[in-house]
Amino acid sequence: MEKGTGYFLPAEWAEQSGVELIWPSMETDWRDTLEDVQATYLQMARAIAKRETLLIVASHPSQTEAALKTGLTEEMMRNVIIAECSINDTWARDSGFITMLPGGGGEAKLTDFRFNGWGGKFAANRDNAINSHLYNKGLLRGIYDDASDFILEGGSIESDGEGTIMTTTSCLLSPGRNGFAGEADMERRIMKRLNAGRLICLHHGALEGDDTDGHIDTLARFCPDRKILYIKCVDPRDDHYPALSAMEEELQQVAERYGYTLVPVPLPRAVYDAKSRARLPATYANFLIINGAVLCPTYDQEDMDSEACRILAGLFPGREIIGIAASPLIRQGGSVHCSTMQFPAGVFRQS
Repeated sequence: MEKGTGYFLPAEWAEQSGVELIWPSMETDWRDTLEDVQATYLQMARAIAKRETLLIVASHPSQTEAALKTGLTEEMMRNVIIAECSINDTWARDSGFITMLPGGGGEAKLTDFRFNGWGGKFAANRDNAINSHLYNKGLLRGIYDDASDFILEGGSIESDGEGTIMTTTSCLLSPGRNGFAGEADMERRIMKRLNAGRLICLHHGALEGDDTDGHIDTLARFCPDRKILYIKCVDPRDDHYPALSAMEEELQQVAERYGYTLVPVPLPRAVYDAKSRARLPATYANFLIINGAVLCPTYDQEDMDSEACRILAGLFPGREIIGIAASPLIRQGGSVHCSTMQFPAGVFRQS
């Protein structure tokens, strides 16, 4: 962002207007598992619509409304807005607006970065047009900020709400995105775009099966009271152990330098694709914070899932911890946070 505006990227735990979901349909890669994945989306929809506005982007609004009514009460449905849009996929985190708030009052800035399917890996032309469509329909309150000259996905950045952004060099410097002239150029341009006072760039950490080139929301997350939750691999025989151990050491240096407290959460036991037997990027870091609750991904591992929920409960006292069946989501390489995008208070016109 331009200097002197005072805009900042709020923390996810700040009060919200609502959350966006992009509903799975037969035209997406979910066609073979549509019933399972829609059941998971209904879980997320119930949790969100009970507490705040839920904006559903749907290619088939009438079918989507009928599906929602099977799982949501009439009261919840009053909090639902369905907007018809053509879609490629359903990862709202990476195609959605990144919303900046003014420090001194005024309108929010809805920044529409370009989404190109994680460096050109997948078609994204329709998803890249969703934000302008929603804005032109008058659903959102704020200043439209056209950032189509800059590729940035919501899952690649974390904000503590105090001017610090956390990201990974593996994603931001990957081919097919912005072609930065090295790490210093990347840091300068990201900090300017997000009006950040500090950028923490992790150089280590990766999950097998991850198409995003190492999104930060699969690895480490800011939490209230200057805490950072991170994925910890405890099994030296696991292929993830070297990279995640190196990330842990890097985060320890970050914590000592900037005064954060680190909170580890175990990596789930390995989850594999049923057909290819390729490992999938299951992680408990991909949780979503909403008003009054935290949605925690679960992977049919009762002991590990319970431990992750317990850890999140300690980090977010006063918020209900809700387990979301994420096994259907991880089949396509994403999880709860990847599927959602929150909007700060005052942005939804219906809020």
